[in-house]
Amino acid sequence: MEIIYRKIQPEEIEPGLFSQFQRFQKVEKCWRKEEGQWVLKDIAFTEDWDAADYRRVCAQLTKVLAQGGAVWGAFFQNTLKGFASVEKNLIGSSGQYAVLAEMHVSQDLRRGGLGRKLFGLAAGSARELGAKKLYISAMSAAESQAFYHSMGCVEALEYDPCHVEKEPCDVQMEFLL
Repeated sequence: MEIIYRKIQPEEIEPGLFSQFQRFQKVEKCWRKEEGQWVLKDIAFTEDWDAADYRRVCAQLTKVLAQGGAVWGAFFQNTLKGFASVEKNLIGSSGQYAVLAEMHVSQDLRRGGLGRKLFGLAAGSARELGAKKLYISAMSAAESQAFYHSMGCVEALEYDPCHVEKEPCDVQMEFLL
């Protein structure tokens, strides 16, 4: 199976780009921090994007590119099957973090290395932007956390208040570049 990895251009970003993308995840367990300790809890929900979600993602990716960030895509048979984006504006007390704004792999091609490769490309873009670390506000689902931990991510030493406010159940993580 040949996957093509490349930067996505602004003119490509429209809902049709996601016509064969399946952002579906059945979650049964999530991590929560209780009294300073991470605990795996029985929290079940289904993540299944609809047209409004894809429009939101299009707007987010367009904004990342307009501000000078990077958007990477993984394409199989000319259809998008994974993507990752890195924002240009660095955050943190000393501007040490580039934000991994989006990181998703289509359900039909998960566990095949696409996420690992996209994460590496995003990390490379963060380095080019001058970041020392990648900042990830990551879904707390057990599977999502297992992926980020396998990549070498750890709990962020410094939490970004904007990300915490926007997604209070996310796990704030970092990756040393």
